[in-house]
Amino acid sequence: MKYLFGPVNSRRLGLSLGIDLVPSKTCSLNCLYCECGCTTLLTDRIDEYVPTADVLRELEDFLSPGPKLDVVTFSGSGEPTLHSGIGAVISFLRDRFPQYRIAVLTNGTMLWKEEVRKALMRADMVVPSLDAVSEEVFARMLRPAPGITAERTVHGILRFSREYRGSLVIEVFILPGVNDSPAELEKIRRVCLEAGPQSVQLNRLDRPGAEDWVESAGDERMAEIRALFRPLNVSVVGGPPEDASRTFTARDIDDLVIATVSRRPSTLEDLVSALGISRGEILRTLEKLAAEGRLSAVDMDRGRFYRLKQE
Repeated sequence: MKYLFGPVNSRRLGLSLGIDLVPSKTCSLNCLYCECGCTTLLTDRIDEYVPTADVLRELEDFLSPGPKLDVVTFSGSGEPTLHSGIGAVISFLRDRFPQYRIAVLTNGTMLWKEEVRKALMRADMVVPSLDAVSEEVFARMLRPAPGITAERTVHGILRFSREYRGSLVIEVFILPGVNDSPAELEKIRRVCLEAGPQSVQLNRLDRPGAEDWVESAGDERMAEIRALFRPLNVSVVGGPPEDASRTFTARDIDDLVIATVSRRPSTLEDLVSALGISRGEILRTLEKLAAEGRLSAVDMDRGRFYRLKQE
């Protein structure tokens, strides 16, 4: 599969088939913390970055047998709302495979555009990010493409929240020393209160970020911030699920591992949880791919993270 990946056990969504609508790494932001690495094409241009028809063919081939899934998720290695055909893909899924829930993970920067808001209306869940409201913090943390501002992003999220009838979940990524001051957190909280999402998810660094110096917020700090966001329905995103009971009978494990780590660095345990393949098989695959020079590794507090080696 070229444009689909998984299914993986998502920390938030359950068993998820991913759709990657833009080449790595095409995005409107170059976030300090991004687990996909630094943005190589920083843009706010909406275009057909990959052929919509090809994406639909892959979805038809994969979903026609009726695989067990909790959700089909637009995510991957860039910003999915930059793709001009995202609305067509959502409508295809809704009409052709209505049994599957549709989720869109977005950085929220394109929601100020009416065409983008309309394209997402048939999704079951939309999860925009709101990491900063102050222009200074927004620029430092997210390093946006020209034309992308905090004001425009906030305006887009609020406008979308008034029009959308599905499940709206706002994600706030906490970066210590960057966006966790009392003043900035209060500004984010006020926007969330106005948007009225079903829930707010607080996230933190769990894998190597785009910049080596960024740090993860500790449990105590995340609990403090969660308390600050009340009375909103707030949760702290946890680790990957521990259930690795799924089995594969006709999957190429090498391709599954490469497809996963090319989009986000993963530990051995992450891959076992995400792919549902035994620890021994994943370990042998990682060792083989590393010996072939296809993977690199970096050690962090949570373990050794593997990523696709850049050529």
